[in-house]
Amino acid sequence: MAAEKKPTESVWTRPRPRQREQLTREQIVAAAVELLDAEGVEALSMRKLGTRLNAAATSLYRHVANKDELIELVVDDVFAELQVQAACDRAQWRAAVTQTANHLRAMALRHPWIAPELGQVGLVHIGPNAMRMSSGLLAQFEAAGFPAGEKDRAVGTLTAYVIGIATSEAAYLSLIARSGKTEQEWVAGLRPAFDAASQAHPPLREQSSARKDVHPQQIRDDDFAYGLERVLDGLTARLDA
Repeated sequence: MAAEKKPTESVWTRPRPRQREQLTREQIVAAAVELLDAEGVEALSMRKLGTRLNAAATSLYRHVANKDELIELVVDDVFAELQVQAACDRAQWRAAVTQTANHLRAMALRHPWIAPELGQVGLVHIGPNAMRMSSGLLAQFEAAGFPAGEKDRAVGTLTAYVIGIATSEAAYLSLIARSGKTEQEWVAGLRPAFDAASQAHPPLREQSSARKDVHPQQIRDDDFAYGLERVLDGLTARLDA
């Protein structure tokens, strides 16, 4: 088969191997999620995962061809945590989409390793849970009144905002976790250096002073909500037009 005709390889595009041993794909995926949550993508390897499962790496390769396929499976497994509200009418659309966006962000922050995986350009997730979420979002936007040729772009605009913010937050929180400090402790420790550096930049100094008594998590939540509202304002204006 010519190179340009060869189908894209994915764990979802080939038959699932017949079960021949006690170790299951579900066990492998669950252990991989635990490892990723604890140590991140850099720590994931078939050998390390096999040790965690008390199994040889060759046993894992009977279920997944490589690490990329394993990542596909764990991403879809995490997508199962998302609950997308059933399609609603236009009057309820904004509240339903806001709920879905908040759930997506919360999922990404529970599993900081996933945000960069979701943000990879050109990567399409075709597992059953990812498809369920995407289908549910499309139904919400269709119920709101977006035309067929535009609803997928509207969904893409929303998810790009959520995943973009979540990717930055996840990297920031991972950095703090490596320091062994809480977010509040980390921000408090950085404040003297920031205050000194911002002396020549009054707008930055004023903004920092206005927020100095607010918990940093509250600031992140408020900033996310503000951006989400502005994205939805734009989409709502498009509907009105």
